[in-house]
Amino acid sequence: MKLVLASSNQGKLEELRHLLGGAGVELVAQSELGVGDAEETAVTFVENALLKARHAAALTGLPALADDSGLCVDALHGAPGLYSARYSGVHGDAQANIDKLLHELRDVADADRSAHFYCVLVLVRHPDDPQPLIAEGEWRGRIASGRRGDGGHGYDPVFLDVERGQTAAEMPAELKNRLSHRGKALVELRQRLLAAL
Repeated sequence: MKLVLASSNQGKLEELRHLLGGAGVELVAQSELGVGDAEETAVTFVENALLKARHAAALTGLPALADDSGLCVDALHGAPGLYSARYSGVHGDAQANIDKLLHELRDVADADRSAHFYCVLVLVRHPDDPQPLIAEGEWRGRIASGRRGDGGHGYDPVFLDVERGQTAAEMPAELKNRLSHRGKALVELRQRLLAAL
């Protein structure tokens, strides 16, 4: 099965390709097919994912997989949330986003830095699919006081899995993919896809 990923984010593409390994799915980035990003005008993760998936399916003629995800910090009333990728004002500047997050939390005690990553995956078989497959995943943790680790992407260097005492950027890819919000959503999506077939 060939799917177009409705994203230009290389980190997401690699992560999802790894997670889909051995599932008989060929994942192609929309940018490889000359498709630009959809405008994210919705106010929820699921609506934005639907916008992106329908956009990619319409322009490629392929089934499309879209992800919308973000980091929600309790002490910041859920921010950066829907605006995680552009928290600092520039889309995709992970270092600036982390700098802003750490600055916002500078006076917040470790015990009060609870946060979670949230992901919704949407698969549309065609642009007007009335029954898109929708799956969600969540990964609970805490925001570390500084960056740790070299792996991952986005907020991974400051997202601490409290149970394991490691940031997402310190974990081997296999462990991170098993624990992550995206990994959990993909497991759920696979189950829904098999049930639909």
